[in-house]
Amino acid sequence: MKTILIFCISLLGFTSMYSQNIQPADAPDKVYTTVQQKPEFPGDINKFLSDNIKYPQDARANNIQGTVYVQFVVEKDGSVSSAKVLRGVQGGTSLESEAMRVVSSMPKWTPGMQNGNAVRVAYLLPIRFALDNSPSKN
Repeated sequence: MKTILIFCISLLGFTSMYSQNIQPADAPDKVYTTVQQKPEFPGDINKFLSDNIKYPQDARANNIQGTVYVQFVVEKDGSVSSAKVLRGVQGGTSLESEAMRVVSSMPKWTPGMQNGNAVRVAYLLPIRFALDNSPSKN
């Protein structure tokens, strides 16, 4: 019984030793998900999106609408990197491509801050694609 107990204790120590984060907390390439001061877009992000998004013709023709969730990293210098679609719209690959294009073209943000230092911060941006199906007045 003693041997089994010692084995279990050493197994717990072994697994916890290998489950620890190898990267130190203040590593320069660490990407934060929560910070003391969030990154800020320079201006109105909704206006930027509405001014720059071009609704894809194939999605318009097929009445494809929905929200594309894009995750990216706001770097220490405010630039946007590592953009990827976390969740798209069924049948809306062109919507996903357009969302990625616009996110990649964003101007520099004010970077996120942690303990007075600029840090890399992960950001999730939902981009809603909706068609105005009201009858035109023409």
